[in-house]
Amino acid sequence: MRKYFGIGIITLLILVLAACGEKTKEDVVNKLEGNLEEMSGYQVQASMSLKTGEDNQTYNIDIAHKKKDYYRVLLKNEKDEEGSQIILRNDDGVFVLTPALNKSFKFQSEWPTNSSQPYLYQSLVQDILKDSDATFKSTENHFVFETKTNYQNNNNLPYQEIYFDKKTYTPVMVKVLDKDKNPLIEVQFSGFTLNPEFADDTFEIEKNMTSSLFGVPVMAEGATSNDLNVLYPLEMAGAELIETKEVSIDSGKRVILSYGGVKNFTLVQEKVDAYPTSAAMPKTIQGEPVSLGFTMGALTDTSLEWSYDGTSYYLASEELTREEMIDVASSVLGQQVK
Repeated sequence: MRKYFGIGIITLLILVLAACGEKTKEDVVNKLEGNLEEMSGYQVQASMSLKTGEDNQTYNIDIAHKKKDYYRVLLKNEKDEEGSQIILRNDDGVFVLTPALNKSFKFQSEWPTNSSQPYLYQSLVQDILKDSDATFKSTENHFVFETKTNYQNNNNLPYQEIYFDKKTYTPVMVKVLDKDKNPLIEVQFSGFTLNPEFADDTFEIEKNMTSSLFGVPVMAEGATSNDLNVLYPLEMAGAELIETKEVSIDSGKRVILSYGGVKNFTLVQEKVDAYPTSAAMPKTIQGEPVSLGFTMGALTDTSLEWSYDGTSYYLASEELTREEMIDVASSVLGQQVK
């Protein structure tokens, strides 16, 4: 009898000790929050896959962050190397740079704190902290949270699953989900380094516009580009194409597509023959940097501007909502008419 009693006590102690070793949701959240407060910055590589219609787009991303508000996010699209971009935040503001085309936008924006960012450590933690209904589970290697997202201009991505490494508490994977919990965006992290040392000019706009961070040279003056292939949106918000106008400009060719119907809008496409050898002053935008799936765009209340495959696009409307402009612009890659 004593033998079995002793075995029972030992088994109970083992179970109690095992239970004590399991981290609760509160334990993990407190640790994540503490990591953000203590670290001086981080650098990490990531791969971000987006399901855009029938096609998938993949970005290779290099993220550098230095406390408090310095960010550099290198976005390299495998299908558009010349369109590789940099999101930069420093003391002067928020910028989206396209070095190969010598194009840059400066935003009056609170990025990245005004919206969910699936590739930024602190954004993921903040989404967990803000969602009192966030679910939590512990697997063999990961702590996993499911939270609501905060995409101001996109209601089609309301949820996300965030996987943190159990040893380091750094993100390993993020899945951004649609309303049916299907993953539309997936981010895989690798090479996470906490508290790295950065060169003094890492977050300076001049350095990032002139350096070959992507291995793609800046397009020089006198260089020629391919002919303009006009692209048409698949999503038209109830409108239809009513007029096409082609004009020659000093630097190349411009096509103006006018759409009318339920909501009117204009889509301008422009291909220039040469870009200046020196970077021009950034164009200031009273709006936000937004992802179109295949590139970053500059969004205001009445316009959306972006570049892809060496072509500049400008969508303007007094009637489309911001979300509708993103939907139209995101679908422009879907159909090509030669």
